[in-house]
Amino acid sequence: MIRVLDHLADVCPWLCREPEIVLVHDRNVAWVAEAVVSALTPESLKACIAVDASEAGKTLEEAGVLGRKLLEADVSRGALLLAIGGGITTDLAGFVASIYKRGIRYANLPTTLLGQVDAAIGGKTGVNLDGYKNELGAFHMPECTFLCPEPLRTLPEREWRCGVAEMLKTFLIADADAYTQAVDLLACVKSAPDSHRLHELAIRAAEIKAAMVQEDPYDQGIRMKLNLGHTFAHALEAVQTGMPAPLKHGEAVAVGMVLAAQLSERLGVAEKGLAARLELDFRAVGLPTTCPIPPQELLEAMRKDKKAAGGAIRFVLPVRPGEVCLRNLSAEAIL
Repeated sequence: MIRVLDHLADVCPWLCREPEIVLVHDRNVAWVAEAVVSALTPESLKACIAVDASEAGKTLEEAGVLGRKLLEADVSRGALLLAIGGGITTDLAGFVASIYKRGIRYANLPTTLLGQVDAAIGGKTGVNLDGYKNELGAFHMPECTFLCPEPLRTLPEREWRCGVAEMLKTFLIADADAYTQAVDLLACVKSAPDSHRLHELAIRAAEIKAAMVQEDPYDQGIRMKLNLGHTFAHALEAVQTGMPAPLKHGEAVAVGMVLAAQLSERLGVAEKGLAARLELDFRAVGLPTTCPIPPQELLEAMRKDKKAAGGAIRFVLPVRPGEVCLRNLSAEAIL
């Protein structure tokens, strides 16, 4: 369930119904956690736990540390865990919620655009393993995901552009008009526009994903389309581990969508010129479009992708803005 808020304070009436709450928040957005804590009763708040959100720290070991803190705080099976932060925080906290005492309830208050339009919606939780994204995880649906524009106003430029990539991905899958509107709004903008229109676009992207999740909660059909750009992106993220200037997740997804469009055109699936259009659009909104690593080096990482089975990978190919299709392809054929 998605709940749209105008202000952070609006989350508190919903939380005040809970007799036992634990907050897990990214240390960088402590001010958001403090705003929530100030409205809760001391009796209901069991713990407020800060985590350092990084892909390198999103591990099974860190999940164990967080689980131990819940245990030390005497958090019961009836508690509600509220995750406050970006996708790394909601992934980690949601995963811990899925396994602590065999599962407790949780909700998300995403503080990044990427989290609001994608990562905090749909119940995919997990941690990384040996540099590979979310190789350990579980489907565990949040009670609610709160969408509030206030935290977005403090986002660094690079972070909000990562969210733009995931928002454009969703529109490329299911809403061509919204895709065009988003590119027009965000082209040449240097920081997140403090506008009602951006909030509306974020809500629209969240609604699209939520509807696909509701139809296919366990990722066996239509929900697979949400992986547009991610097969290349996850392989790129795994291979670039340890490099001096690695791409962030949203940036890797932008590059992955361009590569997917190039592949789709070569296979005769996409309309001609789609890859070139995406390159122009993504550059206009400040996203990278060039893969910094030879595609051949991505082969082994793609073979280890969660979507690989029986020597083939379920691949999402864009056809035109607003339409994609699923194909099973070998990694060699993709390269």
